[in-house]
Amino acid sequence: MRVIIQRVSQASVSVDDQTLGAIQEGFMLLVGVHDDDNEETVDYMARKIAKMRIFADEEGKLNLDIKQVGGKILSISQFTLYARTRKGNRPSFVDAAQPDHGEKIYLALNQKLREAYDLDVEEGQFGADMQVSLTNDGPVTIILDSEE
Repeated sequence: MRVIIQRVSQASVSVDDQTLGAIQEGFMLLVGVHDDDNEETVDYMARKIAKMRIFADEEGKLNLDIKQVGGKILSISQFTLYARTRKGNRPSFVDAAQPDHGEKIYLALNQKLREAYDLDVEEGQFGADMQVSLTNDGPVTIILDSEE
């Protein structure tokens, strides 16, 4: 699984001009799923996301996690995180999970963040053409890869 974490001051996602999710301070996640991802991968990535200390404390050091600042999460599925670009100019997405598996793992990650870490998670629509808006705070952007 690959997850891009962006610390945001606001983010929203819409489909066909209807807002599906919107948050203020927190994380916007771009979530790419691989066919090898499973419950163990979900557990590991949820723990890393929930415990990621990238909010400033009183001294200005990145020392607080999302729960400590009362932040929320906007989670967006993004199979393009598994694009192969080595050959030619047209990306290949053969490394991304098949849609049924990808959706199952994406939803499991969001549910794990809600249940195990008591986080407020809003979602995009899996497989849809979404319009995403955000204000990256910092900017702070972290790349997590379960294979690394």
